[in-house]
Amino acid sequence: RREILTDLQLSAALEYLRNHPLEPLDAADFEQACGVGVCVTPEQIEEAVEAVIGKHRAELLAERYRFNMGLLMGEARSRLRWADGKTIKNEVDLQVLHLLGPKTEADLEKKPKAAKARPAPAEKQKAAVVENGEVGVETRSLLEQLRGEALKFHKPGENYKTEGYVVTPNTMALLKQHLAITGGQVRTRFPPEPNGILHIGHAKAINFNFGYAKANGGVCFLRYDDTNPEKEEEKYFTAIREMVEWLGYQPYAVTHASDYFDQLYTWALELIHRGQAYVCHQKVEEIKGHNPPPSPWRDRPVEESLLLFEDMRKGKFGEGEATLRMKLVMEDGKMDPVAYRVKFTPHHRTGDKWCIYPTYDYTHCLCDSIEHITHSLCTKEFQARRSSYFWLCNTLDVYCPVQWEYGRLNLLYTVVSKRKIIRLVETGAVRDWDDPRLFTLTALRRRGFPPEAINNFCARVGRRDGGQATMEPHLLEACAREVLNEQAPRAMAVLEPLKVTITNFPALKALEVLVPNFPADESRGFHKVPFQPTIYIEETDFREEVDKSYKRLAPQQPVGLRHAGYVIAVQNVIKDASGHVIELEVTCTKSDAAEKPKAFIHWVSEPLACEVRLYERLFLHKNPEDPSEVPGGFLSDLNPDSLHVVHNALVDSSVLPARPFDKFQFERLGYFSVDPDSEEGKMVFNRTVMLKEDPGKA
Repeated sequence: RREILTDLQLSAALEYLRNHPLEPLDAADFEQACGVGVCVTPEQIEEAVEAVIGKHRAELLAERYRFNMGLLMGEARSRLRWADGKTIKNEVDLQVLHLLGPKTEADLEKKPKAAKARPAPAEKQKAAVVENGEVGVETRSLLEQLRGEALKFHKPGENYKTEGYVVTPNTMALLKQHLAITGGQVRTRFPPEPNGILHIGHAKAINFNFGYAKANGGVCFLRYDDTNPEKEEEKYFTAIREMVEWLGYQPYAVTHASDYFDQLYTWALELIHRGQAYVCHQKVEEIKGHNPPPSPWRDRPVEESLLLFEDMRKGKFGEGEATLRMKLVMEDGKMDPVAYRVKFTPHHRTGDKWCIYPTYDYTHCLCDSIEHITHSLCTKEFQARRSSYFWLCNTLDVYCPVQWEYGRLNLLYTVVSKRKIIRLVETGAVRDWDDPRLFTLTALRRRGFPPEAINNFCARVGRRDGGQATMEPHLLEACAREVLNEQAPRAMAVLEPLKVTITNFPALKALEVLVPNFPADESRGFHKVPFQPTIYIEETDFREEVDKSYKRLAPQQPVGLRHAGYVIAVQNVIKDASGHVIELEVTCTKSDAAEKPKAFIHWVSEPLACEVRLYERLFLHKNPEDPSEVPGGFLSDLNPDSLHVVHNALVDSSVLPARPFDKFQFERLGYFSVDPDSEEGKMVFNRTVMLKEDPGKA
């Protein structure tokens, strides 16, 4: 009697059934694929192992028991697929012992580990950088995370191998048509609602959808889910695409749910014809929650629902008086989700053509089907909609993609809800959606975060199947420092200027000092800075009274001027009537003729006046929306010191050609970005991050 006898045969049988989900089953093909009736004799195993050992005899004699024995077993198993693994191992051990003899003391010594080559510091820094939109090592790790095999996602056309995927009699034919259209290409989509600005959580969704397609040689659609006309504005459409492209991605096509309104309406009629949808008159309040009363109209005749749905389309029902509902129970227990509702709001693209609009639950999976999406990637909260996703496509007998979920990305010390950001704007807590204290993508760009840093941050967070990832802002800031260290040229700026007059200036006119744009790599160029008898230093870089830990300028403590080649020493301290130091008179000495100073400080000469905006966290608590942490609500948790404006800062003139969003490292102060508020005669800079992480924020 021929049977499946081994675990190996059982695994092969299950794999065969996954690959052949439809009946009838070809019994002969099945038995052949599972090795049913195949008998592997001890003689066959002995011969196979003997052949493999003969092939590797020279290496075995040279390396003896340090040779990888797993290689021998693997090759023997490949010759005898259905042979028992333990029997092969025993035969390998026996024949190796016969060839090499018992293990000697030398065989038992541990093989010394080869020393790993340490990368040069410059290489380490470069590893986290994305240059010219191309993915560097750090973000390559994201692509590695997103390769199909790493994620265990299905291959295009093999949707039916996914756990929970529903196979119908038409599934295989629909998949065959799908493959003919796509050519087996991976297709994803990023489907934002155009009723707000994208935030840091969307950056992960963008990276995940576009990144998965890119990592697997596919394409990604940018599809606007424009099914709520009263909330949608053109500025949101523009800003969304701008942010996608800013992060370095180009959509394969830009589409809208509204492109498919006619087809979606036709399918709604088909759902009613099939007895799977009905017109309901329960109010929105009645059907909210997970245990609403069942609809008394659930079993109304098909013909009646068709007429009423037509009346809905013609505007014969007011808003809230009728909906079209689908006959299914969702995974979270929600009963009969709404497919269409009445809205007397003109649509930005279709005008007054429609007064009924489809819902997300109805629209999303069908748009995915129309665009032949292979992997519908969404955050974990949509897992409860997976069953309705499969149900709707299968009920209409259309191609059914596979929905895959990943954990959403949240940050502490912020809010990202559209409603709450609007409240912040309305109350004057922030200026607008792009206020640099927010974590919208437009705000991060304005503050000076490079797109590569945001992509690297998403890579470090990773996929996280288990749920949402809530991260500290300082981790994003660390990613910014890594990128800006490589990208931001150096300049000198003084936030709290103190005038310094050099009484023995060594020339009759101003000198020019060459300052490297990147001191660690002078091949990347220099800029010129004027050096004249009057310079300005940071007020905090001078003290009249010092202690042992203080290394900067003091009456008996000279200090070096960065890049100038001079050391200055205080000769006279000038104060105003209140005793505040307003000027220093100093002498200078060439660095090579002076004793080496304890420190070098930055300075400016013939500088530009500018405004500098210094930002701190917008909220005082980690979770401003959590009532247990902030009982008074998020608006009561605002940090009064989240913005400090320095109106009369000074910066060296090398930055004059800079344009909005250009970035600099102001030496010893941090990384700064040119703000769009800059105008001729008064540049404005936003501090992106300090040079080092503030220990108090870690």
